[in-house]
Parts: sequence; C-alpha cells; structure tokens
Amino acid sequence: MAKYQLILPKMGESVAEATIINWLKNPGDQIEADDTVVDIATDKVDSEVPSPVSGVLVEQLFKKDDIVQVGEVIAIIETGEAETATPEPEQVKEPETPQQPAEQQGPSSEPEVAETTIPGIDQLPRNEPAKPASVQSSNIRFYSPLVRNIATQEDLTQAELDSIPGTGADGRLTKDDLLGYLANRGDQGGVTTTTPAEPQKAATAPYTLPTPPEAQPVRTSAGDEIIEMDRMRRLIADHMVNSVHTSAHVTSFVEADVTNLVYWREKIKKKFEDREGEKITFTPIFIEAVARAIVDMPMINVSVNGAQIIRKRDINIGMATALPSGNLIVPVIRRADTLNMTGLVKTVNDLAGRARNNQLKPDDTADGTFTVTNIGMFGNIMGTPIINQPQVAILAIGTIKKKPAVLETPTGDVIAIRHMLYLSMSYDHRVVDGALGGMFLKRVGDYLENWDMDREI
Repeated sequence: MAKYQLILPKMGESVAEATIINWLKNPGDQIEADDTVVDIATDKVDSEVPSPVSGVLVEQLFKKDDIVQVGEVIAIIETGEAETATPEPEQVKEPETPQQPAEQQGPSSEPEVAETTIPGIDQLPRNEPAKPASVQSSNIRFYSPLVRNIATQEDLTQAELDSIPGTGADGRLTKDDLLGYLANRGDQGGVTTTTPAEPQKAATAPYTLPTPPEAQPVRTSAGDEIIEMDRMRRLIADHMVNSVHTSAHVTSFVEADVTNLVYWREKIKKKFEDREGEKITFTPIFIEAVARAIVDMPMINVSVNGAQIIRKRDINIGMATALPSGNLIVPVIRRADTLNMTGLVKTVNDLAGRARNNQLKPDDTADGTFTVTNIGMFGNIMGTPIINQPQVAILAIGTIKKKPAVLETPTGDVIAIRHMLYLSMSYDHRVVDGALGGMFLKRVGDYLENWDMDREI
C-alpha cells in the first residue's frame, strides 16, 4: 500500500501558518477524494483542507490547536495504489524581488509594506517588504513575518536573532520575546550594524516605538463571569492595540445632505433587483464615492514603511463586516475604482454573504489599502474608528437621519426636511495632515451630495 503525505497547502501569498481547529477524519476512517480532512484557521478566516486522494487515514501528525507551517505534512493517508516514492513536499520560498536600477523602477515595482488583516498576534504584516541580507529566514527556526520585520528595523543579524530564547510553541520566538530582548539589548551588549561610517543610514533608519506597559491584572468579585476570548477576538484585540500604538490617530468629520441619493436609490432599487437579482444597499454607493475621491487624492492610498511612504497602485477598499458571532472581518473589494455600480453591488453582496457564512478565503481579506465601516447600520450617527494597519485611513459612515436643514434658493434661504449623514475619518497624522484628510473627507461628501437623480445603471 502506498502512503500519501497530506500537506498544509498554500492558502494565499500572505499566509505562512494556520491553526488546526478540528479533525473531521480520524485514524482508520475511509476518505474519498475531495473529502474534507481537517478544518484550519489562518489569522483571518477558517478554511478546509481536502484530500486529493482516496484511501484510509492512518496518522494525524498534529493535534487540535497546534500551529502548522504552510508546506508541512499534517497527515498520512494509505491509498490502494502500489508503493511509490512520495515526493518531498515543496519548500515554501520567499518571493524573490527582482533587482532593478532605482531610476528604472515604475509605480508597479514599488515595495509592498506589511499588510494586515483583522488579526495580528505574531502575524500582523500581510506582505513583507524586501528584507536586507542581515535578517533572512532561518532554515532551522521559523520566524513570523512580524518578528522578522521588527528584527529588520532593529538591524539584528541572523545570528543574534537565532540566539534569542523563545517562549512560543516548540521554542518559537514571539513578538513579546523579541521586544523584551530589545528592551534589555543595551545591557546585554547587543551589537548593532549602524556605525559612524554609515551616517546616511543612521539618518534615514526607521524609528522604533517604545514597548507599551504591561496591562495590570483585573480584580474579580464574587458573581463576576469570566469569558475567555475566542481566537478571532484575541486577534482583533491585538490588532487594535497595535494600530493605536503605531499611528498618530486624528479624526475629522463632515455632514452631507444625501437627499438626492436616498430618493434615487428608492426609485431604482426594485427595477435593479428585478433585472440583476441583487439588492442595492447604500454600501456600494459609499464605496464608489470613496474610490473616486482616492483617484482624485492618491496620497490617502498609502502605507508607511519606516521613513518611507509607499503609494499604492491599486485601490483595494476593505469593507468592515459584522459577523453573527459579534466579531468583525474586513473583506476587500479589489480595484474598486474599475468597477461600475452593478459590479460593486454584486461584489459587496457576495463578500458580505460569504463573510457571514464563514466562506471567505484568505485572499479575500488581503491587500486592502483603505477601509470603510458602515456604523450607521447600528443606528450610530458618527464614530472615531481605529486605522486598519498598515493603511493610513478609515472612513466611518453614520446613519442617515431626517433633519431640518437650511437650503439656499434663488428667492432666499428656507428650512426643509433633508436626509443628512455624518462622515468621520480617522487618519495617520504621521503622513496625512489635516489639509489632506479634511479635503479628502469633504470630497467624499461632495460626491454623495451631488448625486445625479437621473443616473441609469
């Protein structure tokens, strides 16, 4: 009997590891080709690993809640075929960055900075910038993207990184291990690579942030209920704290009269649903306005990499979506500026539906460059959202309410009942000043206010 090695497949360019959630097949179970063997969780979404062959599961190499690296063998399946040499699982390699002279590099060759999702812990960066030779992936010890990114910024050599004790699973080096080492590095005689002979590098080296103080333990009283955070809630919590610690948050507000938009949607929604089989909500309308404003002001569509500003070529808008569990996730509408209204409606509805049914794929939440959160769905009029790192801005859309408003007419000012909406945007004051942030937010409001009542879709 031949034995087939079932490996953890590659689940997206930014996914390096996954957690075993539940084994659906146990040793001795018969497996048909394409049967799901195990449920796994990445830092964003849950997925299934099917078997490409038929046979009997003879061994599980990992237990529930174990962390597995992409490309590792997770199970052995005995097939009915004659024994043949099983090829070694393909090693997962870091993507190679083509070398080009600086003067020949166009927008498409700009380095990508770490891309986050709702999630964090050790894996906040989604896409790494090219790493200098001083910190390379070790063939002996695994380092998460976040740990490698911090090590690069701190100019740690590979030997120094390998020497740091780890407290994670199987001795893995965690973010806290590394930050603790860096905090005491001077006392330990750590060697840095920055010397007086490198004044230019020292002047432009990325700054580092101080380690936040440890949270104090909370006292409990009789009758208090202790609820353990689930995996996603822990990831969200870590991601939010990291964002506040990373960016200087500023929030601006505008109020928009969206009466024409409301009447237009009311006029066309039944006809559109009959024709397309899709309901048109306000969300794709808001996303279109945001995409148009980003085209006008592309410096809001950036990320920060140390002392560098990376202007993104694509406009990929994340859409914060509440889940039935109470958690949230941010699926991404890729190249939103290239979609017409019908395309936006279908994409928004598809992503929202799959998010609520836990059917998103890892790539559905990757590579966002700007995030929109519709807090108006819960009756909120405005908010101060936290930036979704490594983006530099997030727009919160409040509820639409009828309010008396002053209208200017050729015969004088009048008070009328209008549909009014608050827009609030938090942005990273390291790279987005009040002028850009305020003008961008006003531009989004203008696109919504000046809606064409006769528009056909």
